[in-house]
Amino acid sequence: MDDIRPGSSAAPAPELRGDGLWLRRWDPDRDDDVEAWLRGRTDPEFRRWNTPLLPVETLDDARSSLTSVVRGAVDGTAIPFCVTDEATGAILGHIAVDDVSRHLRRGRVAYWVLPEARRRTVATRALRLVTRWAFTDYRLHRLELGHALGHTASCRVAEGCGFPYEGTLRGAMWEEGRRDAFRDCHLHARLATDPEPPR
Repeated sequence: MDDIRPGSSAAPAPELRGDGLWLRRWDPDRDDDVEAWLRGRTDPEFRRWNTPLLPVETLDDARSSLTSVVRGAVDGTAIPFCVTDEATGAILGHIAVDDVSRHLRRGRVAYWVLPEARRRTVATRALRLVTRWAFTDYRLHRLELGHALGHTASCRVAEGCGFPYEGTLRGAMWEEGRRDAFRDCHLHARLATDPEPPR
């Protein structure tokens, strides 16, 4: 079969559990989900490395943004997960497979972690879970991961999860806080045929 299965409005993404994490669907109707989305998208460290297409400044902005993200899951072009603590259900961050090409069996990983959850290997554990699911159940062949030049923490997460550096993309991301200037981006990628990295 040359194509990955199409998205389903009934079940756009599964729940994933492992390594102390529970990855579930975001719900724009849940106030705690919207509040966490707002905190994540307005966090200064997030904004240092990411300039979203649409700004998120208020709870209404966050609900609208999150609704749009969830809508992408219905048509199969993006698969977002709310990263939570498996034991407590506390929201820790976000991870998604975006820009999915069914024909090329390729997607692009993006993630962020809330300030209180940093330095607990949340991004690494979440990326390992999502990568395993994307290659086995969702049948992708290639996962890409991009981050702004200088974002060494994201670089370490990528390489620790078996995503080697492949090159620098010139002018591939907006500059911090701007939509009229660009900066370079590191590209990492992993194939389904690559060996599992050591833990």
